[in-house]
Amino acid sequence: MERAAVPNRDPDTHLMLTFQQGDPSSFTQLLTKYRQPVVHFFYRMIQDPAVAEELAQEVFLRIFHARARYVPKARFTTWLFRIATNLALNYLRDTRMEQCRERTTDVDTGELPWDLPDTSPTPEERLLREARVQEVRAAIASLPPTQRAAVIMHKYHDMEYREIAMVLGCSESAVKSLLYRAYENLRTRLVHLVRPGNAAGSLRR
Repeated sequence: MERAAVPNRDPDTHLMLTFQQGDPSSFTQLLTKYRQPVVHFFYRMIQDPAVAEELAQEVFLRIFHARARYVPKARFTTWLFRIATNLALNYLRDTRMEQCRERTTDVDTGELPWDLPDTSPTPEERLLREARVQEVRAAIASLPPTQRAAVIMHKYHDMEYREIAMVLGCSESAVKSLLYRAYENLRTRLVHLVRPGNAAGSLRR
């Protein structure tokens, strides 16, 4: 089988090729490394932890069964997130879950430019921080599914425009346009979070 030229520097691609050649420990390494990132991706997309776990399992089942057909045309993570994104978008479309309200508190913070740091350990500040993070999460969940996927890959998984374009099957310019619209939507909804003293002042009264 002729393989596309992919830099051998990508250790994940090497692991996948080794798994393809019959080494099950390589798949175990990939599963260990990417299971939690994939679960987090699905949770940010769908806001349901049980569904996130189920879909993450489906991603790795598909990878397992597709090993014989695997051709490294891009980085392994690009292929991984293409599978995950397609599953997430299909789930959202099929179940019409554009705005799922279920929330959990195990949320990462500080990953978006408008998420203000929590500088005080007091109970009031912790409540403020949690409320602010929940607002950011709700704002992301309110985006159209494709915008949501692009933002999550860009901000939470540090993927470049080129990689996101390969995942979504579009051009880099289309990704830039998609992200621009998404961030404008988020800034409009979260503008009060970047106005100094607004949220804090309202709770301290």
